[in-house]
Amino acid sequence: MSALADTVADTAAWQDRYTGSVMNTFGVPQLVLARGEGSKVYDVEGREFLDLLGGIAVNALGHGHPALVAAVTRQVSELAHVSNFFATAPQVELASKLVELFGHDARVFFSNSGTEANEAALKVTRRTGRTKVVAMEHAFHGRTLGALSLTAKEAYRAPFEPLGGEVVWVPFGDVEALAAAVDENTAAVVLEPVQGEAGVNLAARDYLLKVREITTAAGALMWLDEIQTGIGRTGSWFAFQDSDLFDGDVVPDLVTLAKGLGGGVPIGATIAAGPAATLLVPGNHGTTFGGNPLATAAAGAVIATIESEGLLAHVKQVSKVLADGLAADARVTEVRAAGLLIGLDLVDGLDSAKVMQAALAAGYIVNAPTPSRIRLAPPLVLTTDEAEQFLADWPSVLDAAAGA
Repeated sequence: MSALADTVADTAAWQDRYTGSVMNTFGVPQLVLARGEGSKVYDVEGREFLDLLGGIAVNALGHGHPALVAAVTRQVSELAHVSNFFATAPQVELASKLVELFGHDARVFFSNSGTEANEAALKVTRRTGRTKVVAMEHAFHGRTLGALSLTAKEAYRAPFEPLGGEVVWVPFGDVEALAAAVDENTAAVVLEPVQGEAGVNLAARDYLLKVREITTAAGALMWLDEIQTGIGRTGSWFAFQDSDLFDGDVVPDLVTLAKGLGGGVPIGATIAAGPAATLLVPGNHGTTFGGNPLATAAAGAVIATIESEGLLAHVKQVSKVLADGLAADARVTEVRAAGLLIGLDLVDGLDSAKVMQAALAAGYIVNAPTPSRIRLAPPLVLTTDEAEQFLADWPSVLDAAAGA
């Protein structure tokens, strides 16, 4: 990895323009990126970075993948948008493919993002005639007001309260607490199979089976938010199907997708199974852009490429390389890996924000979701050589962070 250039003039100029013209909802960006290739991105000054965050688990095929470029180029030259008064072949083909991957009778609603996918699912739950939803502590489901009502983080919620709906919170992975919270008034239980925003939290292998038993007994819907974990991120099409993570053949009533589905082209999807698939009827919900031919063609290309390049198995292989390598440093106290969604805990006194900065200075983009945790969600096409290069530099990154 090349050393950073000793000039920031162009970056600083872009940052000045950013702060003068863009709402300050994310702070000042540290980099101004110009292009990408595979798992690498380059900023406006030509500096190279290995992207171990993948646009927060979005860039499944990395940057500039020929299959995605070809699909989007072809589709935009034919039809980019037609409204939902009409259907298009890419939309119908993608819906059919998602139902096939889901593996059970289901229907799909397309939107533009993860938070919108969750908004649609939340409206499905209201059509049960019940309004209570049980959600998990440390969960993240989005920032629109409905999805935010399910999101646990106080800093996201507090400025906009009161939020709508009756939401009860229970600890993630605690079966007894869940059983006590779910009753005949519960419309749904919503959870991420693996909590990403919280720093990659994993539950017991039988947790989803228990959730299914509890929701079925109460007549409540089981809703899995797979916005971050779906479409190959864990090495399976859906995390709930991943035998390395969970036992049993669980069939949820609702699954929400986004992030990796479009490989960078905005799209969300809400999959509803069995009776839940018919709860929304004409007039109940809609979207102008959701499911347009451009986004669905992109998503179709992402899925086809994951299949043709064998990326599900590849994700498992590279995950093990990264997890074993990261755990080898004594300053990492725990590594939690669900395919290429990896969280690690740092030893007391080592600040994750400083690690993130040190990694960036060394040419690596990582994420610090909490003061003591680092999250990796690289493109599924990350090579073993790239992973090993990062691991070779990882001790010096921690050295730099400790001395900062």
